[in-house]
Amino acid sequence: MELVKQARAQVARLELSAAQVAVLDGQAHTARALWNLLHEYVTFRQGRLATLKQCDDAIRAARREIDWLGQLPAQAAQAVLKTYRQAWANFFNPEHPAERPTFKARFRSRPAVDVPQARDLQIKRINRRWGAVSLPKIGRVRFRWTKDLPGVTQGGPAGRITGARLVKDAFGWQIVFRTETMAAPVTVPHPGPAVGIDRGITVALALSDQTTREHGPWLSAGEKERLRRLEKKSARQRATRATRTPGQPASHRLGRTYGQIARLRATAKRRAVDWQHRTTTELAATFGVVVVEDLKIANMVRSAKGTIERPGRNVRQKAGLNRSIAGEAWGRTVTLMEYKTRDRGGQVLKVPAPGTSQTCHRCGHRDPASRDGTRFSCTNPACGWTGHADTNAAINIHNAAGTAVSGRGDLGDTRSTKRQPPHAA
Repeated sequence: MELVKQARAQVARLELSAAQVAVLDGQAHTARALWNLLHEYVTFRQGRLATLKQCDDAIRAARREIDWLGQLPAQAAQAVLKTYRQAWANFFNPEHPAERPTFKARFRSRPAVDVPQARDLQIKRINRRWGAVSLPKIGRVRFRWTKDLPGVTQGGPAGRITGARLVKDAFGWQIVFRTETMAAPVTVPHPGPAVGIDRGITVALALSDQTTREHGPWLSAGEKERLRRLEKKSARQRATRATRTPGQPASHRLGRTYGQIARLRATAKRRAVDWQHRTTTELAATFGVVVVEDLKIANMVRSAKGTIERPGRNVRQKAGLNRSIAGEAWGRTVTLMEYKTRDRGGQVLKVPAPGTSQTCHRCGHRDPASRDGTRFSCTNPACGWTGHADTNAAINIHNAAGTAVSGRGDLGDTRSTKRQPPHAA
């Protein structure tokens, strides 16, 4: 039987000195600046998009003329070019949800540096807890060994490392290994039953088999209180900073406060991702077909402020709802479910969302008044079914599997009016 390639990523925490952190920070800022230079070179040209050769020649010339561009290794600079070209390819692909490439802001973009060639890494396991890797212009660095890497350890999984990417978050720098393993193709469908899943806020996941998958708060009561105090503190520091002369550097105290806030929010995100991974793995192993709603989440979390002429209503309540939806990360749950069910011979189907929470699954009667919070009471006198509203919606989602809009999780193209070449914008 012919084997197929499986591309995956493994994340590990790096142990860096202060000097090494400074070097990596400089490389990341250079990579972001190179992206912006490329974007300016491409979008401000007259006529067609610049070719790959023209961009490559421009990068080589810039590295000769601008000293600080030399902080970034040459292969990492080529990786920036490859990523930028791929961003345009994704944008022009009608089946891809990517938006038009834009400039990267210093404080809104995630610092990252690519190491495209695996042979430069020279990965070696030191002991049970630590491994070592070579990074360009950094040297030998230790990383936390949490899982065997394919092709590295004797007796470990078969495969190879194809490259890596260095990414910084609130807790410091991490290395993301790109792995490639060989596996037998899944030819037998998943034997598990089909299930409908309704994603919510009060109940995280409600299943059509009348079970739920719930979680506690991502932060403890003490952590929430500390986050509230830090946010109030940052507001006071911003008010003080606003009185300063424009152009003065930001307060180091404000920067430290922002760092503390970011670490608390990153802690919440890590706990959420851990719960999502464990839950989706269990669901993918249990069910052969998973049916979910085709939600337009970006539209659901839009602000209700409105305009000066037509101001919005219940703005604060809508902002709180938006934060709750963002905290549940519904899109990430489905993304994890898709590849895990596919690996096991299953499938994720998406069905139209309208009416699933207002329709009685027993008689089909649809009435917005039937739902009151988490309780559903059918207003049809001939039916009168009562139960949990999210369970009722999950059963409707399961029953709508025959009207699926997607069998792989691909959304239709909603950006046809935006797909214009840069010179025509």
